[in-house]
Amino acid sequence: MTGLHQTIRIKFIVLVLLYTSTLHVAAQQYYEIHGQIRDKQTNEPIPYASVLLWNTSNGSTADSTGKFILKNIQPGIYRVQATSLGYLPYSSSEFKLTARNLAMDIEMERSKTDLKEVSVTAGMFRPSPESPISMRIIGVQEIEKSAGANRDISKVVNSFPGVASTVGGGYRNDLLVRGGGPMENRFYLDGVEIPNINHFSTQGASGGPMGIIDADFIREVGFYTGAFPAGKGNALSSILDFKLLDGNKEKNSYKATVGASELALSSNGHIGSHTTYLVSVRQSYLQLLFTLLKMPFLPKYTDAQFKIKTRFNQAHELTLLGIGAIDDMKLNQKADPEDEGKQYILSYLPVIKQKTYTLGAVYKHYGGNHVQTVVLSRNYMNNNNIKYRDNDKSSLDNLTLKYNSDEIENHLRFENISTLRLFRIQAGANIDYATYRNTTFQRIFASSPKEVNYHTFLKMFKWGIFVSGSYELPDSRFSASLGIRTDANNYSSQMNNPAKQISPRLSLSYGLTESLFINGNIGRYYQLPAYTTLGYKNNDGTLVNRHNGLSYIRSDQVVAGLEYRVGKNARITAEGFYKKYDNAPLSLTDSIPLACKGVDYGASGNEAASSSSEGRAYGTELMIRWYGSGKFTMLASYTWYHSEFRNPKTRKFIPTAWDNRHLVTVSGTYKFKYNWDFGLKFRLMGGAPYTPYDEYTSSVVTAWNASSRPYYDYNRYNSERLKTFTQIDVRLDKSFYRKGLMIGLYIDLQNVLNTKYDNQPVLRSTGEKYTDDHGTERYKMKYIDQKSGIILPTLGVTVEF
Repeated sequence: MTGLHQTIRIKFIVLVLLYTSTLHVAAQQYYEIHGQIRDKQTNEPIPYASVLLWNTSNGSTADSTGKFILKNIQPGIYRVQATSLGYLPYSSSEFKLTARNLAMDIEMERSKTDLKEVSVTAGMFRPSPESPISMRIIGVQEIEKSAGANRDISKVVNSFPGVASTVGGGYRNDLLVRGGGPMENRFYLDGVEIPNINHFSTQGASGGPMGIIDADFIREVGFYTGAFPAGKGNALSSILDFKLLDGNKEKNSYKATVGASELALSSNGHIGSHTTYLVSVRQSYLQLLFTLLKMPFLPKYTDAQFKIKTRFNQAHELTLLGIGAIDDMKLNQKADPEDEGKQYILSYLPVIKQKTYTLGAVYKHYGGNHVQTVVLSRNYMNNNNIKYRDNDKSSLDNLTLKYNSDEIENHLRFENISTLRLFRIQAGANIDYATYRNTTFQRIFASSPKEVNYHTFLKMFKWGIFVSGSYELPDSRFSASLGIRTDANNYSSQMNNPAKQISPRLSLSYGLTESLFINGNIGRYYQLPAYTTLGYKNNDGTLVNRHNGLSYIRSDQVVAGLEYRVGKNARITAEGFYKKYDNAPLSLTDSIPLACKGVDYGASGNEAASSSSEGRAYGTELMIRWYGSGKFTMLASYTWYHSEFRNPKTRKFIPTAWDNRHLVTVSGTYKFKYNWDFGLKFRLMGGAPYTPYDEYTSSVVTAWNASSRPYYDYNRYNSERLKTFTQIDVRLDKSFYRKGLMIGLYIDLQNVLNTKYDNQPVLRSTGEKYTDDHGTERYKMKYIDQKSGIILPTLGVTVEF
């Protein structure tokens, strides 16, 4: 798309929004919130509790059966708080009130002792004794209105401290937390583990151009960057714990959204008196936008998601979940022929087809002080990549890559939570059965031309157990938590002994005053290497990395900090962290940690490696988070950090690929009159390090033909650094309300100042051959500039009824 076309499109969108602002709203709509208050442990009703709409005077008292009603509420985003004698004060997640009355249930937790003489105020910040630090709750307001995010949670979390991202026009969602790599994150959906949250994800890592999860389903997200709970293993950098909404148990509603890249249809309602549902289907037409932009690749996707929840009685409930996607990325042979950068991408990027799904069932039994949960789930991913040299399929001699891989995981997890006055004990176990299939043909160059040709069918049993106990004073001024877990599997003798993966962790929190807290955590965490690494074979059919003694990756972590709570609506935190890595996979080809790879499409980790890499990441984070009283929200953060690994030859530490050093983010939203919302985000990232190319090897004809990409000079790994990157995004929303109807319009402008970012210049073949003095056939090479950054406008229309 030319700059002129972009300008015309943006002006048209702005004119539409300005015109709609002049429309007169005949009468302001008012709705009500009603529901029932229940005991969290027993599900029994709590009578006569007080209920209040947060930061308003609109309140009521529940009746003898725990039922309540709040009336005369305008559409918007709200919270509800509740108090009752003998129970801890309750503050709900954020929720939207749009086109109809809202039914919601409130679950209150019993107080740990007699609260008659203890004053406790319900707050928005709900740290747990197990994770009193490095854990943030992300609510509906931040997901819905964040500028530049388009309601994609992977982009929303970029505003938080310690989170870096890749730069390249906004087409990747790689999650890089506290100096860790993209494979070190884990995701949960109402207790069900899902392998990835992005379309076109990189197998063996994460990331992709856009998210899979429908933001309309999300109630809130728990974002852990440290102090990981014992019940959630296999993470070294972050955990995203999604809590989903329940369907409306009284009325069925429908929603349609048309954006710049997709059409989405969803429904929210009930089936009978005990069962609710959520369901959505999305179809992209992103390939049309990319065609207009003359991009070298044309992504197309379809996804679907559902949640069905049945409450049989007060003691038993069952939730069924499903999420799946079909991804198809084709190459655009008509990409701008004058843009050498796009032609370079077209020369190496494979055709990608992916299929993923997760199905899960979560059963809960409420037995008073003891609550049991059983989770049964299945994950599936198929990744199919194919590439021909010069994209010429006329001959099999041009085939450079044919990759077809399946990952299937079956999970069974049981856990019990017991509450005994001031103590909370959680224990559980999991057993998983996984299969990994891979058929690979690939031409590579490693000192000489080679062909990789193997088939893998790997079967694995994995198991783990955990227990944690926490103690918290009634006034929450002091808490302590001690947990331990261990994991093992039958892959090899290096991994089948649970005693080798014992993972203890300790958290402490103490209130120096009512507003100032000191928090800390120390722990040891383990993660299984990617299946692509576990299942890699040589041409003789040997599992190379099992023979190399591949083991679990270990990370010892310490984090400590101060938290200052400014009233009910704001928090200031300062945290310092140190992470030490051992036994991480190190590439035997180039002596680079596999963690430093995995931010390109296709697969990562499918190479020979040994568990010999060592590394560290350390830094400090500052954050100011302001929720406001319904109009203004703001998040400002600064992170200084180092991310390094030890050179196996010199034993000196050198920067990893994620060593940006400085991260600054300021984001916020403001709600104006007449249902206008404005969002702004400023992002600064220090320049990432990069490795110069090996011009001598890259110019060899057989080397270039194997991959159509230059080769790095790993003797100078990350010896250069890019410039600092900055970007400003804005978002404007306008909502219209009629009885039983909501119409929303929005425009989101990423990189509104059209900032250009200088990436590493790319070394590319000119196609012209010559023979050197040693008789080696070579290409003449040249460098081309790689600049990224365009104004990326998105217009969306949402109708809910």
